Amino acid sequence: MKDQNEKSKIRSSRKKDHVEHVLKNKFESNTHFNDIYLEHNSLPEIDFNDIDTKINFLDKNINFPIMINAMTGGFDRAVEINSNLAKIAKNLNIPMAVGSQTIAIKDKEYEKSFKIVREILNDGVVISNVNSFANVDEAKKAIDMINSDALQIHLNPAQEICMPEGDRNFKGVLRNIENIVKVLDKPVIIKEVGFGISKNVVNSLYDIGVRYIDLGGHGGTNFIKIENARNSNFEFDELFEWGIPTALSLLETKDLKKDLNIVCSGGMRTANDVIKALSIGANMIGVSGPILRELEEKGYESAYKYIENIIYKSKVIMLLLGKKNINELRTVPYRIKGELKELLDGKNE
Repeated sequence: MKDQNEKSKIRSSRKKDHVEHVLKNKFESNTHFNDIYLEHNSLPEIDFNDIDTKINFLDKNINFPIMINAMTGGFDRAVEINSNLAKIAKNLNIPMAVGSQTIAIKDKEYEKSFKIVREILNDGVVISNVNSFANVDEAKKAIDMINSDALQIHLNPAQEICMPEGDRNFKGVLRNIENIVKVLDKPVIIKEVGFGISKNVVNSLYDIGVRYIDLGGHGGTNFIKIENARNSNFEFDELFEWGIPTALSLLETKDLKKDLNIVCSGGMRTANDVIKALSIGANMIGVSGPILRELEEKGYESAYKYIENIIYKSKVIMLLLGKKNINELRTVPYRIKGELKELLDGKNE
């Protein structure tokens, strides 16, 4: 028990470190959404007030396809942080995913920072989160803890390998995910933490029954940079640009399977990013680092307005595209230019 308590304290300290590093440094890179051009419509023939952004996600109706993505939990201030994030999600009727629940599964002392999300969101969309080494029993505990509508399983080998205390053996992850997918009666969302998911990986996950993918592309919070700041033994600066840019990850996976649901996350900061992602194939948008920074630096109202403004400006862009609902966005003419086009054209199949 003493050993377990010590491990929990280490995890709690690490979670606090991660939040502090995100706030101290922006860790932002190029998502390449600037290389996507959407065609303006001078005759939209739409009343702005008729634009409908509601969709169904995980069998519940929400007001806009944007979710507060997995960030934190498991240390003292996480209760306050997750409470405020949950209030934003509730008031805007959008989904929220919690951070990794492993610490609370191992030690009930840390459950409050996760349970508070369901307490506030009531019947809204709440998503659990565990690491890719969690077993079936732990996955069930994560779901039961917050009565979640789905389970995120996060993939983070790039983070772990740069973490002083991180995992070094990644054998058996696919089989472990398969075991969980087969047993659970809730959808499983496989989520990268910021380095993108490739077409080959998506195909492997689809073959074992996964139907929800959170791309977590390169362009947002950079966990190699965060772990580099925590690691006194090695410098990983040559890997700071490692990963698949979010826009590239989306373009290469969006048409793989008709029943694949894609959450596009990783540096999604503006309404432009959101509408471009939805237009080229994303089903949902995930936002994390920017809203956490707004919340911690400027307070609840600023964080709320940040998401509210994204939603409002997204409707403005929908008007300028002549699209009155989310489904119609899939018909927007778009072009790809610059480095993103070079990456797509130059791929060696």
